[in-house]
Amino acid sequence: MSRRLFSAMLIGAAALSLGLPPAAAQAPIRIGSVLSVTGPASFLGDPEARTLRLYIDRINQSGGVLGRRLELVLYDDGGDANRARTFATRLVEDDRVVAIVGGTTTGTSLAMIPVFEEARLPFISLAGGIEIIEPVKPFTFKTPHTDKMACEKIFDDLRKRGLTRVGLISGTGGFGASMRTQCLRVAPAFGITIAADERYGPGDTDMTPQLTRIRNVQGGVQAVVNADFGQGPAIVTRNFAQLGMGVPLYQSHGVASRSFIELAGPAAEGLRLPAAALLVAEQLPDNDPQKPVVMAYKQLYESTQNQPVSTFGGHAFDGLMILVEAIKRAGSTDGARIRDAIRQTRGFIGTGGVVNMSETDHMGLDLSAFRMIEIRNGTWRLLD
Repeated sequence: MSRRLFSAMLIGAAALSLGLPPAAAQAPIRIGSVLSVTGPASFLGDPEARTLRLYIDRINQSGGVLGRRLELVLYDDGGDANRARTFATRLVEDDRVVAIVGGTTTGTSLAMIPVFEEARLPFISLAGGIEIIEPVKPFTFKTPHTDKMACEKIFDDLRKRGLTRVGLISGTGGFGASMRTQCLRVAPAFGITIAADERYGPGDTDMTPQLTRIRNVQGGVQAVVNADFGQGPAIVTRNFAQLGMGVPLYQSHGVASRSFIELAGPAAEGLRLPAAALLVAEQLPDNDPQKPVVMAYKQLYESTQNQPVSTFGGHAFDGLMILVEAIKRAGSTDGARIRDAIRQTRGFIGTGGVVNMSETDHMGLDLSAFRMIEIRNGTWRLLD
């Protein structure tokens, strides 16, 4: 008798003694993910995928969850919403996953939500659009700060600087369109006037015309806010510098990665954006409760992946850990019980902030989770 067969018989005997079939005792817990590992959002999806693989391996090395290994079933949608929905259906119908951590962009996440909601499977999105969780959907959660929060953090900083007339430029994709809507909606509460409102398409390679119109608007502007992610903001930043706009430029948390600084080059100097503490981990005071968490993630990621950390991988870390802790608390892989346990997440310290979820809040972050940072000498500087 082979050693492998003998081991299988021992496992089967142990399972039967517990009243469980051998297959159930050995079956891994399957976690699904659909990410934009390639395509225009790959700078988001690649670190997300790397993070999930890295930490699932570490969890398995430490004994797994509920005595079972975790198995990651991951598909690359290339940033295409239709492909994302197809893969979502495959995760439900063929792969039989118990929950999903993924959805790199707002567009792909929104495409998948109906599939997971119908299947009653917990879905933790890694995208920024507020419409992912508002209105609240029974099984849908997210880890990143919302676009609404980004607008509020930027406008609060502008108000502190005494700048009230703003030019808004945004992409027409899912995230850009959503953040534009949110910025227009919350601006009056901060005493901000949107004096110009320009848009650009995902394939545009020169935003000089839009920025020129902003510069020439009657009454002028005191600052410009760009609502978008991907290559568009880097182009806006370079065009902004070429035109010598002479006012502050703000970007969203959608550019919070080293690749943006590399794409934008020297034109990014002095630019401000709201971001997670992860980007400025070393600059946090020692008594900041997030510092041990973000430093540990940063050190492990950079030492194993040979690339700079980004907030996007951090969103995947937070989503996976929230899910794992929920499965442990639920003591089950039943979708509804995991969902209930996720809602009970309190005081979870992640890379994005301190998370306190509830039945009416499926993100659990407040504005204090955002840090205002500035690009100085080609790197990030913590402002508050």
